[in-house]
Amino acid sequence: MPELPEVETIRRDLQSEVVGRKIKTVEVRNGRTVRRHQSAKHFRARLEGHTLKSIDRAGKYLLLGLEDGQTLVVHLGMSGQLQRAKNVKVAKAPHTHVVITFTQGGQLRFVDPRTFGELFVSAAPEDGQPALPELSHLGFDPLEDVMSWEKFWVLLAARKSGLKALLMDQEFVAGIGNLYADEILFAAGLRYDRLSNSLSSQEVRRLYRAMVETLAEAVKRRGSSLADEQYRDLFGEVGDYQDQHQAYDREGQACRRCRATIVKVKSGGRSTYFCDHCQV
Repeated sequence: MPELPEVETIRRDLQSEVVGRKIKTVEVRNGRTVRRHQSAKHFRARLEGHTLKSIDRAGKYLLLGLEDGQTLVVHLGMSGQLQRAKNVKVAKAPHTHVVITFTQGGQLRFVDPRTFGELFVSAAPEDGQPALPELSHLGFDPLEDVMSWEKFWVLLAARKSGLKALLMDQEFVAGIGNLYADEILFAAGLRYDRLSNSLSSQEVRRLYRAMVETLAEAVKRRGSSLADEQYRDLFGEVGDYQDQHQAYDREGQACRRCRATIVKVKSGGRSTYFCDHCQV
């Protein structure tokens, strides 16, 4: 599943590619992709004729702001991709479920083989009402919501949860999934099952720094594309951060820090990769 670094990479590409473009037509080829709307026609009517004014991100969600205050929300799910086609004659990829055509030419296409992703339009907020109530459950953003390590410590101490489970809890911190949780915990030298309220002040500082630095470096390298290459950026290119992975998907290989062997266990129904020697 694309996580925060992959979604942020796409956000930055969209910023330069589609802001200021007016939507001419919207084609929905699979109604499941717009399932929050009463019909594909209803979804199309909320977008056609409007101009994209801003591109933001909330965790793993892309937020495409329209000039009338509405927001097109995109969640890539397990296998979703956004593709920028500058020529409408370019053949559409299999599993292309939504096609947005711009008046100035070109298209934005949503491709999703497994159909877990979705697109929906959130109404403009009324006076006194919060924006994007559909995403009100999300926790803090580890790249956008800068905080002191002391505040982070308070948040951790308020929970009694295994560290990996907590990092993946979107209501605690938005955007981190299985892959980056393993990488962050390796960088911090902490086990996946350490309780969040058991950390020393030094360990909290290490964890906060590892979280911010790991995600920032992954964004710099345009995200991770694994063997299936399901994640590709807006232009169809793979990411580069997978070559820097320290723990994730490295079972049986030597730890790059202590030369012990990276092991894999099942935790919470997911595979977890870590070094049993230098993560404590």
